[in-house]
Amino acid sequence: MNKQQSGFTLVEIAIVLVIIGLLLGGVLKGQELINSAKVKNMVSDFRTVPTLIYGYQDRFRVFPGDQTQAQLTAAFGTTALGAPLATACKAATAGCVPGNGRMDGNWNDLADSETYVFWQHVRLANLATGTVNLGTAEYEPRNADGGRIGIEGVVLNAGGAANPWIAGMRGSFYVCSDNIVGRLVRQIDTSMDDGNTAAGSVQAVLAGSGRGTLPTATAAIVDNQQYIVCAAF
Repeated sequence: MNKQQSGFTLVEIAIVLVIIGLLLGGVLKGQELINSAKVKNMVSDFRTVPTLIYGYQDRFRVFPGDQTQAQLTAAFGTTALGAPLATACKAATAGCVPGNGRMDGNWNDLADSETYVFWQHVRLANLATGTVNLGTAEYEPRNADGGRIGIEGVVLNAGGAANPWIAGMRGSFYVCSDNIVGRLVRQIDTSMDDGNTAAGSVQAVLAGSGRGTLPTATAAIVDNQQYIVCAAF
């Protein structure tokens, strides 16, 4: 007697392989759409911050963060208990020189400097959304991947020369954002600038790099490595 053999036919295997291919294609396309959405969101962050500065200057004739406490109280008033609604930077801080026509401080300061209170001032002016409560977890603006977004003006070194976060960049002020993976860094630079992450108005350095670090060349950008991206304006 002939023995019956059980198993998949070639047609059935082919159908399964086609289904797996379609599923993989859908997953990859979905990831591509997610990455594209993140890039658009991050590019929007970089381009929105300058409008906050220009809007604030148009209304108050000064940079956000660069006002004295008296000027801020006159602009935004006080609470029912008489406490100022807006907080000036702390004079003992290196990044605090009110009235000098610059935004002093580092883009990633966590307290006290002009670049830190910047966000409270533009929010009180109804130019941006978010909490005005300094020191809270929600206060610091974040990008689509949870990295910090910040701004700084021209920082001078001991000799009085410009000392930007990424060495060699030129601008009146800089918007920086960190924890951005390499595959998105290249897309951001292509969308906003020349596609060269070591030149132009958009450049990148490794996450955790300090002030004055040389930019990372596009060819050296690693897809899953995290970077700080700065845009000069």
